[in-house]
Amino acid sequence: MRKLFLLTAMSAFCCVMLAACGESTNTKVTTTAGNAANTVANTATSAANTVANAVSNATTSGPESFMKDAAQGGMAEVKMGELATKNAKDPEIKKFGQMMMTDHGAAGKDLETLAKKKNFTLPTDIGSHQSTFDKLSKMTGDDFDRAYVNAMVNDHESDVSAFEKQAANSTDPDVKAFAAKVVPVVKKHLDAIKAIQAKMK
Repeated sequence: MRKLFLLTAMSAFCCVMLAACGESTNTKVTTTAGNAANTVANTATSAANTVANAVSNATTSGPESFMKDAAQGGMAEVKMGELATKNAKDPEIKKFGQMMMTDHGAAGKDLETLAKKKNFTLPTDIGSHQSTFDKLSKMTGDDFDRAYVNAMVNDHESDVSAFEKQAANSTDPDVKAFAAKVVPVVKKHLDAIKAIQAKMK
């Protein structure tokens, strides 16, 4: 009888210990899983923040970089506009070329004044636009018209984006004001050249 009592007691004790061990194991598993989930979540959040910061930095160039690009782009528009007045076949394209010379010439003077105020030396070349200018300079008539119109659409789509970003986010108030002043001008140019392009299709 005493042996039976001892066996029963030991059996009960083992059950209690097994249950306790099971709870401890479950708790450890749950805690480990929770920690892993938190680590993954934190890593994902950190990665998302890194990407967001990179995108933010990439979307708006610094004031000096913007002034450099704007100067080269503006000079290129003037030079290619002059080509259009000579080599284009379509009178509307010749007229658009003249508008490029007038409007981008004026914007260029404003930019020169701004650069002097900032003690920043603007480039005197047209940079990456040189290859397009060289190609257009060898064309006349319909070939020139098509190539010039396509180039102007692409250029002015980029211009609108770049100037709008500076107008909204530039860290330099003077550059911000300059960009804001030019935005309506480049939008007008984009609308005009797109209208010409639509007629050519």
